[in-house]
Amino acid sequence: MSGVQKITVEKGEDDSRLDRWFKRRFPHITQGQIQKLCRKGEIRVDGGRVKPDSRVSAGMEVRVPPLPDAKEMRAKNTLSDRDIEYVKSLVIYEDDDVIAFNKPSGLAVQGGSKTTRHLDGLLDAFGEGLQRPRLVHRLDKDTSGVLVVGKSPAATARLAKAFQSHKTKKTYWAIAIGVPKPRLGEVKGFMKKTAGAGGDPDREVMTAARHGDEGAHHALSRYTVVADAGQKASWVALRPVTGRTHQLRVHLQAMGTSVLGDKKYPCHRPAPEDLDQKLCLHARRLELPRANGKPLVIEAPLPKHMNRIFGMLGFDLRDADEEVIEEQLA
Repeated sequence: MSGVQKITVEKGEDDSRLDRWFKRRFPHITQGQIQKLCRKGEIRVDGGRVKPDSRVSAGMEVRVPPLPDAKEMRAKNTLSDRDIEYVKSLVIYEDDDVIAFNKPSGLAVQGGSKTTRHLDGLLDAFGEGLQRPRLVHRLDKDTSGVLVVGKSPAATARLAKAFQSHKTKKTYWAIAIGVPKPRLGEVKGFMKKTAGAGGDPDREVMTAARHGDEGAHHALSRYTVVADAGQKASWVALRPVTGRTHQLRVHLQAMGTSVLGDKKYPCHRPAPEDLDQKLCLHARRLELPRANGKPLVIEAPLPKHMNRIFGMLGFDLRDADEEVIEEQLA
């Protein structure tokens, strides 16, 4: 057990959330423990009580109470060579500020009550403490594609602001059951989370809501149909202008279609029996603003299961004029 510490927030940590600042310094302490220490007033900033989501600025002094020893927990949580090799194989871009992964379908981004292996945990392969990369956005567990993390506290803060202020541009590719009509347009409305059976958070769904309903948030998506296989299925490019949970999946369902393999938001049409039933939603492209004015564009190749289905449906990647797609989604 360590003693009381008083740590000054560094310049590169300016405007960090307290809980994230704390996790960078003490990665073996859980979010639940941080919340409890804040409630009890044991974590303080410049002598005052704080909440986990409070912001800290360079020069502030954080009181850190006695903490359990990290050695035993660190030994227990050490990644295997296989895990390190695996997560590094997912990297598709890296510079001084950003690491971008092509996240596979089935890998959760963060842990939960039933999830012990996730990308956030695998980030230990890239460093500890201030050198450990941090998440700035999310993808659903079964959605594949581009996901970026910040390599430093300052880079993480800049990226987080870009996502929060909608200065990023995200393009998803989906295989839809049926064909959205019209073939080009937008879907908007309000949605909210609804508890799943037995209150299980893993079964929460997003449902249509009205403006003013408790928990309701506005959502806007743009889409264009790139190609179709008759009325059986279509290749759809989508842009979530807002970033609500399951937004694209809900909006496709609202148009009478759904993402192939989506058990949570199905449509009335039966899925073609000869096609793979894994979720076919892929974060194809991410555009990030940069200080020099020229945006960073990162693209992720399709996963194997979607590539296979593209071939079965006769969709040819060479048919996609991505400049035209981006203009249609703008």
